[in-house]
Amino acid sequence: MKKIYLLLCLLVAVGCSQAQTLGANTGIPPYHILTTDSVYVTPANLKKNKPVMVIYFAPDCGHCQHLMHDLKPELKNLKDVQIVLITFVTQLKAIQVFQRDFDLAKYHNITIGTEGYTYLVQKYYQIKNTPYIAIYNRNGKLEKAYDKVPTIPVLMSTVKKA
Repeated sequence: MKKIYLLLCLLVAVGCSQAQTLGANTGIPPYHILTTDSVYVTPANLKKNKPVMVIYFAPDCGHCQHLMHDLKPELKNLKDVQIVLITFVTQLKAIQVFQRDFDLAKYHNITIGTEGYTYLVQKYYQIKNTPYIAIYNRNGKLEKAYDKVPTIPVLMSTVKKA
């Protein structure tokens, strides 16, 4: 009986610690990415009091490409939102091709880069599929996260709230 009680206590403790970990991830992840310009950037490079959209993607992901194709006409309406595109793909050439294909370099509010083999952001959000989108308000608090691509009107509505 004691063994069962100890096992239950252990399971409850593990469950509570896991719940605290997941709940704590409501701020911008502490990323460290290498951009297509071969410069490392972190959240410290973000401007204060501006909403942030983090998009975790893969350059060869069809869903990611479709998202960017659909989002591209709205990018002019997102000029006050800092967009950070983060991938695990380490080949800068593949990321540069993605950036070129969607003409992202002309948007000064968009940062694109790789987290390399750290998988810090992937672990932070517990990402299983790409693209993953997280939108933060002006205070850096999570407004909404999408593990499946929302429609562009839904995404734009969330950004306006941020």
